[in-house]
Amino acid sequence: MLTRRQATIGFFYCVLLFSSCNGSNDTTTVIPDGTSPNLKTTTLVNNHEIIWGMDFLPNGDILFTEKRGRIYRYTVAGVTEELTGVPTGINTNGQGGLLDIKVHPSYASNGWIYISYAINHTGGGSLLRLTRFKLNGNAITNTENLFTTQSANTWYGHYGSRIVFDSVGMLYLSIGEGGTLSYGGASSANQNAQDTKNDWGKVHRMTDDGKIPSDNPVLPGNTAATTVFSYGHRNPQGMIFDPVNNRIWENEHGPMGGDEINLIQKGNNYGWPLVCYGKNYDGVAVSSNPTAPGITNPTKYWDPSIAPSGLAVITSNNFKSWKGSLLTGSLKFNYVSRATLQGDKITGEEKILEGIGRVRNIKQGPDGNIYVSVEGPGRIIKVTAE
Repeated sequence: MLTRRQATIGFFYCVLLFSSCNGSNDTTTVIPDGTSPNLKTTTLVNNHEIIWGMDFLPNGDILFTEKRGRIYRYTVAGVTEELTGVPTGINTNGQGGLLDIKVHPSYASNGWIYISYAINHTGGGSLLRLTRFKLNGNAITNTENLFTTQSANTWYGHYGSRIVFDSVGMLYLSIGEGGTLSYGGASSANQNAQDTKNDWGKVHRMTDDGKIPSDNPVLPGNTAATTVFSYGHRNPQGMIFDPVNNRIWENEHGPMGGDEINLIQKGNNYGWPLVCYGKNYDGVAVSSNPTAPGITNPTKYWDPSIAPSGLAVITSNNFKSWKGSLLTGSLKFNYVSRATLQGDKITGEEKILEGIGRVRNIKQGPDGNIYVSVEGPGRIIKVTAE
């Protein structure tokens, strides 16, 4: 449990850090106002491999994936049960494996559950696939493959891969740049994220059965709409639909510096690998200027990188004045970032749950509490406000 004193110490550390990591150069910080909650953490699931994705069934059961290719149900009775019938051929090399899982918002009437994962490619490397299925008890049935990338990821990194639904039932799937390598710059050998005919480095928008919506954008170089909704993404490992404000937020990894939070908008180019606030791993700046005409700037960036994974928006009243905040997990520094918003601008940030572990995913549950999956070993931790 975090005491108010611990939270305050963490806050003042963040005050020193914040002015160097806010992409909008807004140094407004979060001031404790006496209404911030005291947090209590309870470990629900323990001793698993990397828990990449998790979501909730209507009865409160948690479905979660292990990167190595397994799916489990954690029941409201506190029992963990493994599902059978998981798709075969999952490629777990590098950053691949069984990634996100999402329960259809109309699950009670249609029973669909969605997963994303890397699969073996006959020509070498791996592809990223989106599949949906139903459950009969703990057996996976009625499997349908809805989307598969056309080209392979041969270096087994930067799959991205989060799944969300919006208020009208459209499905969004984030996919990282894939390709043969990751190197930023206008002359990079991997331009997947800028190639509007390539599936990698994009946020895709489709109907719940994988079709192209008629109102998707027609992007430069194309004559018709595709599933691509936005492009120029490097490695988007967090994405969330904000139902209160009807918008999609996304976070993604930069190289050395330049991790981002973005407000995803129809047809926009988010810049990778042409521009970035960070440097390549050899110390060479990605671009002489982190902004460029026609490129949508991040709402926030971090330098140094925090390795963001998972993204949630607090819509419940459980956490008092934190309602409306964005929560981002840090794989690198083992904490959760809480960002405050005014409109579509991030106006403050503080660290919470410091030392909790490598944060892989964050969800607000149907009970209004926060659920965090961490690594080493794989755990799901429930966070409540006292």
